[in-house]
Amino acid sequence: MPSNALAINDHSRDAAGLLYVYPVVSRRAGGVSVGINLNPNNACNWHCLYCQVPDLVRGTAPPIDLGRLETELRGFLGELLHGDFMRLRVPEGMRRIVDLAFSGNGEPTSAREFPEAVARVALVMREMNLDVPVRLITNGSLVDRPAVRRGLALLARCGGEVWFKVDAGSASRASAINGVRLDPKTVARRLGMCAGLCATWVQTCVFALDGQAPRDVEVDAYLAILAGAGIPALKGVLLYGLARPSMQAGAERLSVLSGADMERIASRIKEKGLAVRLSP
Repeated sequence: MPSNALAINDHSRDAAGLLYVYPVVSRRAGGVSVGINLNPNNACNWHCLYCQVPDLVRGTAPPIDLGRLETELRGFLGELLHGDFMRLRVPEGMRRIVDLAFSGNGEPTSAREFPEAVARVALVMREMNLDVPVRLITNGSLVDRPAVRRGLALLARCGGEVWFKVDAGSASRASAINGVRLDPKTVARRLGMCAGLCATWVQTCVFALDGQAPRDVEVDAYLAILAGAGIPALKGVLLYGLARPSMQAGAERLSVLSGADMERIASRIKEKGLAVRLSP
């Protein structure tokens, strides 16, 4: 493969030279994920210790040029479907579009145009007869906003799903990992609300912090959030480890969790009746 080939350990947002649209090889999804970056200003309302975004700042998404977003998406999907991008830059065995994902360099639902962006993406997919999931990768912190809920309902209508971040069960661990003060009951309520609007998976990054794997008490608190949201309402848990280097201060505190520890946590989740997709 050429030196600019896509790889699972590099999710560069400028791989296609576009502002809002970027491709990545997703190990969890198993192919090319077409990202929609509504935070090109590198602004997020969280500051996760493991985040791979360089120059991350606190803030919200800037105004979104919906016309440019639509044009970029239509053009790049055409290149993936009919051009040479897949052959030249994507590893063999991963040369298929597996999803379109609202992700990027910050919290996508912080964009005021989020619901309109979902509608534009759905329109382009219909025009191109592209039948893949549309995913929203979110920290879920803004689900209380009516516009965000409207966007989630639109996402559901086009067969989409949400990957809702829950990395910690206690307020203290969330503060250490996600850089925010969170009430576990509020997280559970927002997760349940999200699941009531659109198919929702919980996505959880697990790792050793200062050499210490998550303790049983932390796993218990995490499971309590899932139970508070309503286990039957959830599709399952995407449990994954560290694959790309953090670009944040304090990254040296992180280390890869052992396979045995990941399996231990996965087993605890499965005991609650939830499906688990494990990506070490």
